[in-house]
Amino acid sequence: MSRTTPRLYLTALNPTDAVLEGFLPAAAMLDLPVTVLTDRPEQWPAGVPVVPCAVRDAGAVEAAVRAGAPPAGLLSNSDHLQAATAFAARRLGLPGKDPEAARRCKDKAAARRAVAAAGLDVVRATALEPGTAAAVGADMFPAVVKPRDGVASEDAYLVADPGDLAARVAMIRRRRPDVSLVVEEYLAGEIHTHDTLGDGGDRVTVGGWRTALGPPPTFTELALDWAPPPAPVAAGLRAQLDALNVGLGACHTEYVVQDGRVRLIEVNYRLIGDRMDLVLADLLRIPLFAAVIRLHLGEPIAALALPDPATVDRHARVEYVCAERSGTLVAAPGSVDAHRDGVRLGCRPLRPIGVTAAWTGTNRDYLAAVHGIGPDAGTVRRALAAFRRDLCWRIVP
Repeated sequence: MSRTTPRLYLTALNPTDAVLEGFLPAAAMLDLPVTVLTDRPEQWPAGVPVVPCAVRDAGAVEAAVRAGAPPAGLLSNSDHLQAATAFAARRLGLPGKDPEAARRCKDKAAARRAVAAAGLDVVRATALEPGTAAAVGADMFPAVVKPRDGVASEDAYLVADPGDLAARVAMIRRRRPDVSLVVEEYLAGEIHTHDTLGDGGDRVTVGGWRTALGPPPTFTELALDWAPPPAPVAAGLRAQLDALNVGLGACHTEYVVQDGRVRLIEVNYRLIGDRMDLVLADLLRIPLFAAVIRLHLGEPIAALALPDPATVDRHARVEYVCAERSGTLVAAPGSVDAHRDGVRLGCRPLRPIGVTAAWTGTNRDYLAAVHGIGPDAGTVRRALAAFRRDLCWRIVP
């Protein structure tokens, strides 16, 4: 491939299924060469074109792109890199997200302020900077404490009273003394997701899921069922995402509905993760990752011919196999595909055999994702249950 052939640049940290199984094959389908910019080049598989780069620094990303072949586009699917990538895209004159919107979505306290300032919803929240006392009003409880810029439910806890809050904050700070935290009112209710794509001017819903959590005080996602939002809920979500100025590319939003009001839990300005993006593409029968790339090349969303999720006549469910203790994974089924009662079933590993890990009570405990796509919810659930009975994972201390 000529050095003058325009390339797609992807910023990333560690290798992910979204990049390896999603974006790289999609770029190849579009006949678009790719360069992965990463600060962890040694972790990437041989054959992936990587360039070392301090990807959290917008200036470094800009410099790396300018040093390579002409850019056709620049994007990231990492929570941690959205703002830096957006700033670099702006400096390079490429289609990109609003850098301030990317930063605002990552900062949970700033996102709360933006929605409140628009008069749409007020979620009581207090920021706790490093070294400050864990003090909030007694009327805040029950509350949730979590890192201001956190991901994957890591260090997110439900707390019942001031003593519980102080203990959790002390525990987090022993491991992460420099982390900024936020304490906010607990939004009770059934958790849903809202997944969208946008071209910077228009934004459409491509899916939604109903999420089942593990027991408190942590917030581990155990299973998700296909459940796109009804029109009134989608309208409420649209208004709040507009307040955050979410525009170009993919966005994954978690929310609850309380007394008819849509209340955001958090906004992740990228595709839904933990293999849900790959399942979503399969369920909708669309080249989802290619669609994201095309949006970052400047194409209008109308050109993508995306389906209305409300018209999808199939159901999908994803369940996560979680470690229940610390230790070394010594046995696991690997990748498995099967068919049962009209349901397409799959199991994909999320932790390699031989890895030793501490139990966290978060999504970091995932060992595998199993999923089913079939005609209806009941059939899919029964087929998945039977499928899982034949699979085994074993962890030893």
